[in-house]
Amino acid sequence: MFATAAAGNAASDSLHRAMLTLELFTQADDTRPVFVTGNFNGWVTKDDRFRMSRIAEGHYQYTFEQPLPISEPLEYKYVKGGWESEELGPDGHPPTNRRMEVPRGKVTDTVPRWKQHGDWYDPGFYPDIQVISKRFNLPQLRRRRRISVLLPWNYDKTDRRYPVLYLQDGQNLFENDAPFGTWGVDKQLAALAQRGKGELIVVAIDHGGKERIKEFSPYDTQKWGEGLGRDYAAFLTETLKPYIDENFRTLSGREHTGIGGSSMGGLISIYAGIMFPEAYSRFLIFSPSLWVTPNIYQETLRFAEHPETKIYLYAGGKEGAGMLHNATRFKEVVEKRSQNRVQLRLEIDPEGKHNEARWGQEFPKAAEWLY
Repeated sequence: MFATAAAGNAASDSLHRAMLTLELFTQADDTRPVFVTGNFNGWVTKDDRFRMSRIAEGHYQYTFEQPLPISEPLEYKYVKGGWESEELGPDGHPPTNRRMEVPRGKVTDTVPRWKQHGDWYDPGFYPDIQVISKRFNLPQLRRRRRISVLLPWNYDKTDRRYPVLYLQDGQNLFENDAPFGTWGVDKQLAALAQRGKGELIVVAIDHGGKERIKEFSPYDTQKWGEGLGRDYAAFLTETLKPYIDENFRTLSGREHTGIGGSSMGGLISIYAGIMFPEAYSRFLIFSPSLWVTPNIYQETLRFAEHPETKIYLYAGGKEGAGMLHNATRFKEVVEKRSQNRVQLRLEIDPEGKHNEARWGQEFPKAAEWLY
């Protein structure tokens, strides 16, 4: 009997120790109730069984009284009702799922803000998107291309001048029906503007379709033949930039001008900075295809020819065997050759994949740091 009772007490103590308590601190001026949702309840929102107790203004707590009905790591989020009111991260974008490998003990979380609308941004801050031309002339390449601008939401209500960011692969930046997905730059800019950030003009340059790789290749390659990157970079700097500066209220100096893109678009943006360091000082480089032109490392010294150069470099761990190695090497080479005169921030997501959705998540963090 004694042994049985002792075993029962030990099991009870073990169960007690395995309990999980979530403590949450958030905005004190938002009185909507807070719920926990996750893989433990099939991601059902507004589940009264998992409504948090309000301890004080902006302070909530929930304790799982029973063992969690899952055999996998716990994934969860906080919501103030449904998904239209889920938690947002510091960048104004829904964060990835919270995760615990061993769900027990007490965990303290913070939520800086919440969705207030049916989407994760206030439509009142949506940028003014204008198509400059569907057939803008690229004299250096003897081709035409669609060029669009995303102007700040209040552009027509002020006389301010704005910094500019030139982004490649315009088809994938803000159109919901983009063939390979979208970055959602339009929505990201709205979310940034809602927080008083991201006040810049984005110029979206469509890629050349079947000519994309050649246009974005800095040098000739055996695989793809002639590289037209020099001509494309010249178009951006000598034709498009003067047009934008003349027709929009820009801050035209290099200290206010950025360029960026992903994959091959990231590679050509690096090359444009090497070719025209007097024109660009801000670089948004996501998952660059550095493997295409290994000799580009030898030319990075030109980034240091002018002061105040900033490079935001992102790479994902699930993009291919060489992505993280190449990104790390690029950072090391730039810092060594520039003697740390260039500010380079390398962000690595071990779970990051090579796609527009992931680059879109990174965009607001990069834009805010660069500008």
